[in-house]
Amino acid sequence: MPTTIRTLSFTALAMLAFAGNSLLCRLALKHAEIDPASFTTLRIFSGALVLWLLLRKQNGTPAGNWPSAIYLFIYAAAFSFAYTHLEAGTGALLLFGAVQITMISHGLLRGERLNRWATSGLLVALGGLLALLLPGATAPSMMGALLMLASGIAWGFYSLKGRGVASPLAATAGNFLLASVPALLISLASIAYSHTDLMGVLYAVLSGAVTSGIGYALWYTALRGLGSLQAATVQLSVPVLTALAGALLLGEALTLRLLLTTVAVLGGIALVLSTRQKA
Repeated sequence: MPTTIRTLSFTALAMLAFAGNSLLCRLALKHAEIDPASFTTLRIFSGALVLWLLLRKQNGTPAGNWPSAIYLFIYAAAFSFAYTHLEAGTGALLLFGAVQITMISHGLLRGERLNRWATSGLLVALGGLLALLLPGATAPSMMGALLMLASGIAWGFYSLKGRGVASPLAATAGNFLLASVPALLISLASIAYSHTDLMGVLYAVLSGAVTSGIGYALWYTALRGLGSLQAATVQLSVPVLTALAGALLLGEALTLRLLLTTVAVLGGIALVLSTRQKA
């Protein structure tokens, strides 16, 4: 397969997988019987298994670390609990908005500078998130929003922590294996409130094994053919894909508020990514 077509194909599949994580979580929590803690644990365990098998096929060994594993666990746990309150599209917008703003803010603290267009883009993106959270008939749950923002911030730090690792697949497999420890602990701590059925377990395993494990493997392969700004910008498609799929598959509403704030957040971040300069 020509390199360009391979990169585009793997990128598209990875973005669909990332959107699938939100859809599977909402399906499990809304249409099946499973609690967020059990969903988190099954997702991390099944993701760890698939990544370990992929790594073993390459004769590699896991190479995670505890700080990254904790960030990964916080992301996954807050993600699951947030989706007990949020619809798929709103959750994905908050998640990826928080991820990008976290990474951009980290760059600013480390000496990167934004020109006036990029500064305007950052302010527009922040304004879009704030507008989404303002009280109103279509405002998301504040508890769900705060949890998803925490999830996005954790994923942003996880991504920053993983920059420059020698083997992204080995690091991710190791981090998933380590994150299974706090995931198991949270399940044991909430065992009195746990409940599952076959479909809930299936959705959690699909989220971990396919849209997380295989999805991340596809993404790491695609990254070899993408520049850093291309990689950051293409991820902005995920909230749009999630919102559309949520409306088509889950019957969730595409409100005017969500559409306008999506344009503001993603457009603002895209402007930052397209003009960001280093001091």
